[in-house]
Amino acid sequence: MRVLICSDTHRRHDNYLKVVEKEGPFDFLIHCGDTEGGEYLIHEAAGCPCEIVMGNNDFFSDLPRERIFHLGGRTVWVTHGHNYYVSLNTAMLKEEARTKGANVVMFGHTHRPLMEDGSVMCVNPGSLSYPRQANHKPSYIVLEIDENDHWNMEIKYL
Repeated sequence: MRVLICSDTHRRHDNYLKVVEKEGPFDFLIHCGDTEGGEYLIHEAAGCPCEIVMGNNDFFSDLPRERIFHLGGRTVWVTHGHNYYVSLNTAMLKEEARTKGANVVMFGHTHRPLMEDGSVMCVNPGSLSYPRQANHKPSYIVLEIDENDHWNMEIKYL
């Protein structure tokens, strides 16, 4: 199974469409918020099932604030992260994930890619529109899950 994980596109879809063209097809898409009304284009271009959550800039959106679902043999919690002080650190986010019974949390908001492994895997794909990490390159994650539920995740840059 191939999964595209992205976030913080902020209604600027050029880079998202480049990623779908370059990396696709995908079996599943996860968007960690701040589509700013672009969720319909994101879903249509992905051409696969999607989980998209609301970010702090998704005003008047009917997207869910958070989602919990199973992916492979793991329980995944997706949230934008702004309600869990992710700009400071991931401690509160990981604690909340444990409370929810999730062993993977995917989030956005910081516009900086991150992968932390441990009792709770923490994943942030960064931003395809407004990257804030040192190299300022738009980022996303491609996750491949094999038949033995082995996860191979890679942060990629445009």
